[in-house]
Amino acid sequence: MTILTENSQTQNSTASKLPDGPKEGKFIQTVKGILNPLDYLEKKHQQYGDIFTSQFSNFPTQVIISNPQAIQEVFTADSKLFQSGRGNQIALPLVGSNSLLLLDGDRHLQQRKLLMPPLHGDRMKAYGQIIRDTTEKVINNWTTGSLFIAQESMQEISLEVILHAVFGLSEGERYQQIQQAIVNMLNVFSNPLSATFLFVKSLQKDLGAWSPWGRFLRHRQRLDELLYQEIRDRKTQSEPLGEDILSLLISARDEAGEPMSDVELRDELMTMLFAGHETTATALAWALYWIHYLPEVQEKLQQELSSIDVENADAMEIAKLPYLNAICSETLRIYPVIFFAFPRILQAPMQLMGYNIPQGMMISSCIYLVHHRPDIYPEPKQFKPERFLERQFSPYEYFPFGGGNRRCIGAAFAMFEMKLVLAKVLSRYSFELAESRPVLPVRRGLTMAPAGGVRLRVKGKR
Repeated sequence: MTILTENSQTQNSTASKLPDGPKEGKFIQTVKGILNPLDYLEKKHQQYGDIFTSQFSNFPTQVIISNPQAIQEVFTADSKLFQSGRGNQIALPLVGSNSLLLLDGDRHLQQRKLLMPPLHGDRMKAYGQIIRDTTEKVINNWTTGSLFIAQESMQEISLEVILHAVFGLSEGERYQQIQQAIVNMLNVFSNPLSATFLFVKSLQKDLGAWSPWGRFLRHRQRLDELLYQEIRDRKTQSEPLGEDILSLLISARDEAGEPMSDVELRDELMTMLFAGHETTATALAWALYWIHYLPEVQEKLQQELSSIDVENADAMEIAKLPYLNAICSETLRIYPVIFFAFPRILQAPMQLMGYNIPQGMMISSCIYLVHHRPDIYPEPKQFKPERFLERQFSPYEYFPFGGGNRRCIGAAFAMFEMKLVLAKVLSRYSFELAESRPVLPVRRGLTMAPAGGVRLRVKGKR
């Protein structure tokens, strides 16, 4: 990547000033981007190619890229060239200003180092049994002929898993209250119209408990009360702190020997709760859809699962199953839950794909468009897990969890959870889709989820 000084920028006459982009006004682009983002992105990519500008909501002008080489330049550049926290302000009402998502520089690095270990390695292996036990508890209620919505059931599992990992909680009154408060808060933005309130700041007005934003604020306040109470209780408890993430954060000290404040603790807990369950649940719902929409995929997976004793196998053995891994990977390719990597706001001009991009513009690497490039993924609209058995993709061709220094810290944990939940569910029961028509993605808050949540019918036990 070339970083341009003012002089070199004027001398470089070969580079165009800015990529082309849609001529519609910001309001029209914002409405299309909220209500039907994938169709909008595909049309603009067809029209303008691998780099184009876009105006969206309260963001600075975006430069949307879907060229793997350009994405490599952005992901491997010095992180000081960008501000990502400012580009993530959309998440502020959900997670708070001290969230890892909104931090930059040394503070971001420090928090990232702190939060990484519990989501990797031996600590993650310890969660294997929690994931399996939680899945068992949820699916035990299913009976032959019963209908369930995959998104809701998978959310129940993933929320319980993340509560256990974050708080060490798996039962009790406060656990149930926190669980319900999170569900209530996120359900406010469960459809494309209500999700608009997250993207358009002028709509974020408390017009009473009946209004969407007013309802959200009241649910958030209730969740805050519960979180602060848990933080206070944990800090004053007589027994030693456990190995959960909250205990780890309470024990942590910065370079000056200072602990995190209650507000900082609350914001990181909100980040873990929000980012750690909704996205995984959505990915699991999509996986269950594709497995049952395509009989040949289901058959291959069942053959692989029957080659081991899923009930008693080591969690890491299940996680290494190649076709199961390929299904999870292809699920995150075809409809990535988040369709942009973290935006990066330029702190200095840079040259990218022959254009001089000025300071202050936002570079957005589009996961969805890259994942649908026919030169990398032939027949990109087809669900084909075999792609991931036939070749290895670079982290600039396949990046469902973003990339560079802003790659999701929970990526390994999410994949691990997906595999264990699918293996458990599919080795216990057989299912069929309750509706034969294709399920399409719709906006759910900041994510893209399957419309209707994927309705499945239990055919029987295996």
